[in-house]
Order: sequence, then structure tokens, then C-alpha cells
Amino acid sequence: MGVIWARKILKITCSIGFNFANKGRLRGRRIISYSFQGSYRVARQDAKSEYSHSYMSDEQRSMATGEQLQMRKLLFADPLTCLRWKYCQITNYICLPNVWYFSKCKSAMAEDKKKFDLYLFGRVLALARPYRLVFGSAALLALVLAPLGIARPYLIQRMVDDYIFVNDIAGLTRIALLIFGVLVLESLLRYFFIFSTNWLGQSVIRDLRVNMFRHITSLRLRYFDRTPIGTATTRTINDIETINTVFSEGIITIVADLLSLFAVLGIMLYTSWQLTLICLITMPFLILASYIFKEKVKASFQAVRTQIQRMNAFLQERITGMRILQIFNVEAEEMARFKVINREYTTANLNAILYYAIFFPVVEIIAAASLGLMVWWGAQDVIRGGEVTLGALVAFPIYLDMLFRPIRMLADKFNTLQMGLVAAERVFDVLDTDAQIENVGTFKKEKLNGNIDFRNVWFAYNDEDWILKDLSFSIQPGDTMAIVGSTGSGKTTITNILNRFYEIQKGSILIDGKELHHYELEGLRSRIGIVLQDVFLFGGSVIENITLRNDKITREEVVNAAKMIGAHPFIEKLPGGYDYQVMERGATLSMGQRQLISFVRALVFNPDILILDEATSSVDPETESVIQFAIETLIKKRTSIIIAHRLSTIRHATNILVLEKGRKLEFGSHEELLKNDDGRYRELYEMQFLQGVSEE
Repeated sequence: MGVIWARKILKITCSIGFNFANKGRLRGRRIISYSFQGSYRVARQDAKSEYSHSYMSDEQRSMATGEQLQMRKLLFADPLTCLRWKYCQITNYICLPNVWYFSKCKSAMAEDKKKFDLYLFGRVLALARPYRLVFGSAALLALVLAPLGIARPYLIQRMVDDYIFVNDIAGLTRIALLIFGVLVLESLLRYFFIFSTNWLGQSVIRDLRVNMFRHITSLRLRYFDRTPIGTATTRTINDIETINTVFSEGIITIVADLLSLFAVLGIMLYTSWQLTLICLITMPFLILASYIFKEKVKASFQAVRTQIQRMNAFLQERITGMRILQIFNVEAEEMARFKVINREYTTANLNAILYYAIFFPVVEIIAAASLGLMVWWGAQDVIRGGEVTLGALVAFPIYLDMLFRPIRMLADKFNTLQMGLVAAERVFDVLDTDAQIENVGTFKKEKLNGNIDFRNVWFAYNDEDWILKDLSFSIQPGDTMAIVGSTGSGKTTITNILNRFYEIQKGSILIDGKELHHYELEGLRSRIGIVLQDVFLFGGSVIENITLRNDKITREEVVNAAKMIGAHPFIEKLPGGYDYQVMERGATLSMGQRQLISFVRALVFNPDILILDEATSSVDPETESVIQFAIETLIKKRTSIIIAHRLSTIRHATNILVLEKGRKLEFGSHEELLKNDDGRYRELYEMQFLQGVSEE
């Protein structure tokens, strides 16, 4: 009743909207209005409560940051939930923010979560919209199979009552052939039904995988900094595969079983309503057992999904870092941790198996009891010459099997559907993640001049601990700027934000006089080349790793770039040359060889801005001397940024930026910075010079 009255009040007040504000303590307001067309509008005015974020703990602030995303999910689901959440938010602004407020809102969200199952189910069904013809065909087959399934036992009943007892051999033959024809037709339709539902499920998850991968590749690196790779892998593979069961074993098959159930009940009541009621005496016990089984298995399946995610994340991390495990001889310790995770995963599966092992024998006992009651009462009625015929007594065991089988399987299929929805919720959580790089820019240039301006840039990875602090510098077209500084000073961060892997919090970055976010993202990144210290090579041939399967880059261009860098001789010595199959992460190549391939990769894309992030730190002196001349020749044609610890490699730079804890400490040419006796650059240079002398 409360919900009904709340909705009535909502309809009355929807035309004027809702305005929650406290003039004494709140300087701004947020208005939520709900229109008859079902649209929701949230108008925010920039204003802060006097009890702002500065009064909140780290936990509160983090939760408050995620409030917008949760609101966005609620806005299109249920207006009452939206208003309840918003009421919690506004009342919190009126009162002192505290943990109680957040826990109450979280509990309200948990209570309302059940209401979203239908919405979630609708989203999953919407995935099948491109295949609605197949979906409709499967639904039609379900409608046809329901009455067709009960035709066989009904014909058997007629065979016994109308032909066997009257010794009608010809009629018996005709009805036997009819039963055979019905069986063949049912088998064919069942085949198409099973194939169409499974084809539908596979087609849906195929498209969903593509959308998922496209979305993941568009996410900011911040998302991957906070999300284990194993978790993302589970979402993309295991959870999406589970969604397949919503179509192959879920909604359509459940509807088919329900139709079959009602059809069987109908024909049983038509044949003998007394015998049907006797058979249904045990039905409450079956329904109770099915409900308990459904709830228990649902909880156990959720535990299994969680343990799969944990195991995937653990294995991915340990296999990737196997070299470190073996170097530090910690295999035994990691094995102990794996045994714990494996034991918990096994326990979760055994719990699910336990419920199945209990449920199905219980159902068999209930079905046997129902059959026994049917035979006991039906046989007496046949002997007394009542309404129950011998044919009905022969057909009813088949009816009972057709009745109990769907009920027995419905609980399992409903759990399958629930697990598919749980997996879908996890997948949609990723797809709904508001961590995409905003690609709203439309400006695109075929060639950049290379003028770069940082103006009072502030940046932090976690919005609190500033990595770059009020950083300003300028690079003219064709110039080379080197960046030096101690570890953690923000050198690599500059290259990350220049490529818009991360967004700055304050200040502005301009390329050729235009702010970075005005550029179309793909066009911007295509004109910037990066060579990283930690080279990543994919499984595939050398030439595929260089071109990244870009068909526009010819083999001749790859060879010319390799000759310019000096990588051509070593590539030609590999078995198969440029077609040599590189193992994952380039495990069969040396660090220097991987670095040379990454140089060729950067050069072959012909960038207008080149970034070398410790690009020569992992190569030996002989290899470094091979590529040093090529680098110096190359950077004359384009704007370049070089991050280096070896100061001897950056003396040719036009300017050198010295960073210290995110701030610009010094800026100038190599000669200018050396003139500063108390300068940080001179200190670093002398330290490396003395170290080189001592090594000699």
C-alpha cells in the first residue's frame, strides 16, 4: 500500500518537480523532476554545502565520488528509488556528513536491488533485438511443442481403450503409425528448438564480446590501474559465456516448460480430475523442495563465480610474474596461497553439488509417492468400474513423468537464469563504467607542427596526491626537450597526459595552439610516437609487432625503418627474418632486441611528436651506439621529448627540464644548466661523471 500511495503522490507532484533545499545551511540545490514521458532531469547548480568534502573522511569522500554513477543507474530504473536516494543525499547535506548516512544509503540500495532484476532482465533480452526473428521462431516452437508433447500419452490411452480391448488390429496399426509420426515430428521440432536457442545465445554473446572489448579498449588507464587483469578477463570471458545460458537454457526453455506443464495438467484434468487431484497431493512438498533448492543453489553459484574470479586474478598475476617468483625462490609460499584459493573454490563447487545430490533424490521420492498414490487409487477405481479407464491408468504414469520433469528442472533452470543475470550485471557494470576517455574533440590535422605548451598543469592519479604541481613549459616545433629528475618526480606522467591516457585536473595543455581535448583522440595519438622502457610484444611475427597489423604500412617501409635504426641485421638473422614468430611478451628475444623492434615500430608510423621514455636504458653500450646516430638524425625532423637517466645521451637536447617532486626546478640547455654551480642538473651530471670515471 505504501508503494501505491507513493506512486500516486509522485504522479500528483510530477508536474511541479521536487526541490529539496535548506536555505539556512545549503547554498545551492539539486532539483529532480519527473515528467509523464518517463524522463528524468537532474539540474545541478554549482554550490557547496557548508559541510563540504573537506569535512569527510577518505572513505566518505570516495563513496561520495561514486554517487553520480549510482544515480545515473537509478535514474532510468525506478523514480521512487531515485527519490529515496536523493532524499538521503539532501538530508545528509542538511546534517553533518557521517558514516551512518552512507551506510543507510547503501542499505537502501541493497534493499532496492531486487527491484532491478526485471530491468536487468530487460537489458539482457534487448541484446537479442538483432535476432528477434530467431527469438520469435524459438518462442513459436515452444508453443507448438507444448501440446505436441502430450499427444503421445493421449494417443496411447486411446490405443488401450478404443483398440486393444475391442481387438481392432487395423485401428491399432493406424494409431501406432500416428504415434510414430508424432514422435518423429516432435523430435525434429525439438532439434530446431534446441539449435535455435543455442544459436541465439552464441550470437548474442559474440556481439557482446565485441562490445565489451571495444569498451575496454576505450577506458582510461586509471581503470586498469585499479582493476586486476584477471578480474577483467573473467568479465570478458567467463561472465559473458554465462549470459549464453539466459537464452539457451533460460527464458525460452522456462516458458516452454511452463507451457508443457499447463498442457499436461489440462489433459490430466480432462482425463480424470479425481485421479489428477490424487497425484497432486505431493505437489506442495515438491514446490517447497524446489524453492529451498533454488535459494541454496543460487547462493552457492554466486560463491563459485566469486572464487573463479579470485583464481583467475591469482593465476594471471603469478604466471605473468613467474620470473620474479623463481628469482626469489617463493614458489612454495605461492603454492600455499594457491592451495587455499583452490580449496575455497572446490568447497564452493561441492556445496552446489551437495544441493543437487539432495534435491534430485528428494524429487524422485516425491514422484514415486505420487505414482504410488495414483496406482493405488486408480486401480481401485478401475476394479470398481468407475470413471478411470485402464487406458487412463496406463497414460497417467507418462503424464506424471511429463509433469514432474519440468518442475524438477524449473528450479535448476531458474537458477541458471539467475546466474546468467548475475553475470550480466557484472558485465553491464563494466559496460556502464564511466571511465571512458571523453572523445568530444573534432579537430584533426594530417600533420602536427609540434608546438607543445604546458600551462600551470596540476595532475594526480588519485585526485589527492599531486604528481605534477603547477607545471609550465614550452617546446617549439622541431625542438628536442629532455626530462630528468629523481624517481617519482613525474617524468613519465608528462607523456601519459600528453597522450590523454589520463586527464589533468587543473591547467591546460596545448598542441599547435589548440587545447588537447579539442583534438579528435585517434587523430591525436596517431601523430604521437612513443618508445617505452618496458617493451611489450604480442604473440605473432616480427613484422606484425612492428605494424600492429596495419595494412597501410608496407613491408618495404618496415625494412627501411629497420635499416635506419640498425635493427635490420639482427632481424634478418632470426629464423624466418621478419616472419619470425615472437612469443608472448617477446620472451625469446633479448631486452636490446625487443627495444630495437619498438624503435622500428615507432618510426614506421612516422609520428610528428616522438617520445622516448628511457628508450636506451635497457640496451647494451654497443647496441646503444648503433641506434644513437639514428635517433639524433630522426629527432631533427620532429618535436621530441626524451626521458633519460643517462645524461650523456641528452646533451644534444635543445632544452632540458629538471623535475623535482612534480615541480619545474630548472629549464635550459645542457650548457646553460651546467653553469649553475648549485643546480640540480649539475649535481646529477657530476655524480654520473664521477661514477663513470670510477668504473673506468
